[in-house]
Amino acid sequence: MLSIAVTGAAGRMGGRLIAAVQESTGLRLGAAIERPGHPALGQDAGTLAGCGPLHIPLTDDLAAALRHCDILIDFTFPAVTLENARVCAAAGKKMVIGSTGFSPAQRDELATIMRDSALVLAPNMSVGVNACFKLLKEAAAILGNGFDVEIVELHHNKKKDAPSGTAVRMGEVVAEALGRDYNQVANYHREGLCGERSHEEIGMQTVRGGDIVGEHTVYFIGMGERIEISHRAMSRDMFARGAARACLWLSDKERGFYDMQDVLGLR
Repeated sequence: MLSIAVTGAAGRMGGRLIAAVQESTGLRLGAAIERPGHPALGQDAGTLAGCGPLHIPLTDDLAAALRHCDILIDFTFPAVTLENARVCAAAGKKMVIGSTGFSPAQRDELATIMRDSALVLAPNMSVGVNACFKLLKEAAAILGNGFDVEIVELHHNKKKDAPSGTAVRMGEVVAEALGRDYNQVANYHREGLCGERSHEEIGMQTVRGGDIVGEHTVYFIGMGERIEISHRAMSRDMFARGAARACLWLSDKERGFYDMQDVLGLR
């Protein structure tokens, strides 16, 4: 039985992660962490998550919490995740990370911090989204350079990063399949007299509003035909279930930097 720590445990995603851990065979909640000063500190994590009392109080002491845990699930923000990774590395603990918005430099820093341990980092833990990554790679390879590529993503009005990490990863997958450098061809903004669309660019459009959990569509647009590959999230539970699955998969890994493609055997 793996003991799992969840950080950001009082938030909406944290509650779903706690529920997914408790519902997963082979996992149990060992600790629930929140930021210092959070008004829910000391309250029962299970009650806050809607799972019923688990007799695990919300704490702000990550280092102490990790003494009784095997893996930390972190769905916070890059800067917070990096600080948590330092604590995990010092304690010799593993991580499953669903935080989004990492810069290339931050990803490299994370890899350095956790070089002697094991982690799964994925911008989206959903099984369906990761199946889309696989489909996008195959579609791009088949269609080649004869189709323009545009990506549109929609999320709730509380999301802090844009575009979403999932949308960026979709763009990276397509760019890699087409032999392009995503950082060179991504186009995040069009306004005014911006000229004709270049052949190699990958357009990225962001929509924010209401309570949209997450929607992503990649358009392959040719002359006289269009292919759309879409994924729509109906709840946060699918992300939480994917994170629980990643914990179980990571249990026998001593060290390494993995993603959900590894977890799902899609390499």
